[in-house]
Parts: sequence; C-alpha cells; structure tokens
Amino acid sequence: MALKHATPMLDELEKGPWPSFVSDVKRMAPKSAMCEDWLGVMELSYREKEGHWKHGGIVGVLGYGGGIIGRYCDRPDLFPAIAHFHTVRVNQPASKYYTTEVLRKLCDLWEPRGSGLTNMHGSTGDIVLLGTTTDNLEPLFYELTHEMGMDLGGSGSNLRTPEGCLGKSRCEWSCIDTQDLIYDLTMEYQDALHRPMFPYKFKFKASGCPCDCVAAIARSDCSIIGTWRDKIRIDQEAVRAYVGGELVPHAGAGGTEKRAFDINAEVIDLCPTKCMEWDGKNLKIWDEDCTRCMHCIRVMPRALRPGLDTGATILVGAKAPILEGAQMSSVVIPFMKMEPPYGEFKEFVEKVWDWWMENGKNRERLGELIQRLSLREFLKACDLTPDARMVNTPRFNPYIFYDPAEVPGGWEHDAVAFRQRHQA
Repeated sequence: MALKHATPMLDELEKGPWPSFVSDVKRMAPKSAMCEDWLGVMELSYREKEGHWKHGGIVGVLGYGGGIIGRYCDRPDLFPAIAHFHTVRVNQPASKYYTTEVLRKLCDLWEPRGSGLTNMHGSTGDIVLLGTTTDNLEPLFYELTHEMGMDLGGSGSNLRTPEGCLGKSRCEWSCIDTQDLIYDLTMEYQDALHRPMFPYKFKFKASGCPCDCVAAIARSDCSIIGTWRDKIRIDQEAVRAYVGGELVPHAGAGGTEKRAFDINAEVIDLCPTKCMEWDGKNLKIWDEDCTRCMHCIRVMPRALRPGLDTGATILVGAKAPILEGAQMSSVVIPFMKMEPPYGEFKEFVEKVWDWWMENGKNRERLGELIQRLSLREFLKACDLTPDARMVNTPRFNPYIFYDPAEVPGGWEHDAVAFRQRHQA
C-alpha cells in the first residue's frame, strides 16, 4: 500500500545497518492515519530544518496534574490526523517485569485510542504511549486503571516515576531489594507523583550494587546505590584457579575461552586506590581503602563477592541535560541500612524536599540549588555532618574546605602511611 506522503529524506534512515524507527512507523501507517501524518510532518521537519510540534494547552485526566504531555502540530491543515498528538506516560512495573499477556492487553487498549506507537521505555522508565487526542484521554485512563490496574507516571514539576534495576530477582551482587524499595516509594509518594508541587522534576533511581546498571549517579536527583561496609568475601582457591587459567575471567578480549590470566595487570594495577596485593598464593585486600568500584568482583565473580553488612550509599544532585552538560550526583550519606519500611531514608527525603521547595527557583533542579547555595547549606538543612567521603578531593572541592591540621592524623600522614604499607 502506497503511503500518502512522500518521504525521501526519512527513507535514507532505513538504509543503514541498524533497525530504523522509520520502518516501524511505516508498518503501522496502513492502519493508522496518525502514523501516516506523523511520517509527513517528520519529512517536512527534515526538509525545512524546523520542528513542527508545539507544547501548548493544559491537558490531562481528572484529579491528576501529571502523566500527560500535551503535543500539537502547528500544521493541522497539512496533517489533520495529528492536530493533537498527546503523549501518555504509564508507570512501569518495578524492574520492568511484564507478562506477554499484559503487553498484549496494553497494545490492544492503545491501538484504538491512539496512534499505536509505543516507546519502551522513556529515560525515566515509563511506558510511553505516543500520540492520542484530547477526547481519548479520559476513556484511555479509565481502561488503563480499571481494566489493567496500571497507573500514570510522572511529568511536569513533580516526582517522576521511581526506577530501579533488577535487584535481587536476578543479580547475585545486589545489596538491597530494589524492587521492594521502588514499589514502596511509588506507593508512599503518590501525591508528589501525580500532583506537581516542586520547583521542577525530581527523580529517584535505585541500583542494587555500585555497578549502577540504571545509571542513577548520572541521571537522578536522589541516587540509591547498594553497597556494603564490611569486608569483600574472598575465595582464595577460586582466585588461584583464575590465575592458573582454570576459570575464565570476565575481562579483556579473551571471550569465554580459558586463557592465561595476569591478575596484576588486569586487577591489581587497575584498582583505583591500590588496596589489593597478590603474593603469588593469596589475594590481600585492605578493605578500609576500598571504594567499592566493583572492578575486581566483575573480573573474578567466582572468587570475590560483596560483603554481608549491606545497605546503600545516598547521593543527590544529578541531571543529564542536553544543552548544559551532565552533572553527576554527590555522596551525602556514605552508608544507610535500607530495610522496610525505609523510615530513615524517607525522613531524609522529606527534609530535602522541604529545603528545596523553600529555596528553589522555578525549574531549578536540586543539584543546581546545591550549587547555588552550597553543599554546606544543604547538609545543615538535612541535619547531616560533613564527611570527607562526600567529596572526591576534599582540599580542592569548592563546597567544603578541610584543613589538614584539623583532621585527625592529617591527610599527609595518611598518604605516607598508605605508601609505606604498600612498599613493605
């Protein structure tokens, strides 16, 4: 079936080695006028080098201030089927576990109510339903909640949909139950999720271990990273098996074949704090110097495991804007036990929100407010004591200044002791 709109520029995007979104939309076009006109407006945008979407009008569903992003086309004369093209965000299940039955029901619900196009998933994690009209919003919302038991996600100046990694359901390294935590936070903060009340957006993301598979440290206003505060568990026999070529290390270009493994070159020398030593028979780790980077555990998973006294490191202030560049989050609580009902964590969160809502400017993220008023003021508001672990190089950090003479032992003393220990 021939398309209504010629798309020579979009066609070029189908010629590369990778799957193309253009092909996906073309498959939908024969049964969706919205998809046909969407192809037309995209071709026009490519040709004129100008976007033809506008974000205007307040659209939503009764009782909610978020979850629907209003989209309109500024050329309804050429593309009437997408005069309205609103986006619906749906709160994804924890860790994005679905049954095929649920996915089929979601698609069956969406196709007659919208364009049929979906995005699995948005950067916050939501199921994104792309393109519907204002008169379809309430019926769609009713069917979504009453027939599927699902809810809208966050949009606007509110709590965005909390997101977490697979956690203990699939990962042997997970130090916290990310699924339970994310579900608990989602249910606890429903008002903040559905009714805009903040200066700008706020995101929780939880990773079960320092590998940070959901990139929380780069993308969330509050990052919850599973960690441990006792010693890394070591199986010395397995370490020797890796060195002897009996086990396959997860490093280098060796693939899945057994090979000679240089533990010094591939593990010891790559440790950021040089807290490890191999004497030819046993691996020694000075855990007090370990920064939990996980490199050694990733390379030798059958020999090394996280400790048993587990909890989370709490960081704040990340964002990943396109124009201004990324801002990574900063450690504010090096270790917190993270167990239901998460009372200590929620108490911290509510102090953060109170300070941010009182001092934040319109469209100012938490990290930007901390930059403007200082980490010192943030810590005071949250009743937190400054700690050297909150910063990377304390004497060079613009937020907090440490005088070596005021630190027990002094930084120079610690550095000398460190070098002497590793030279011995």
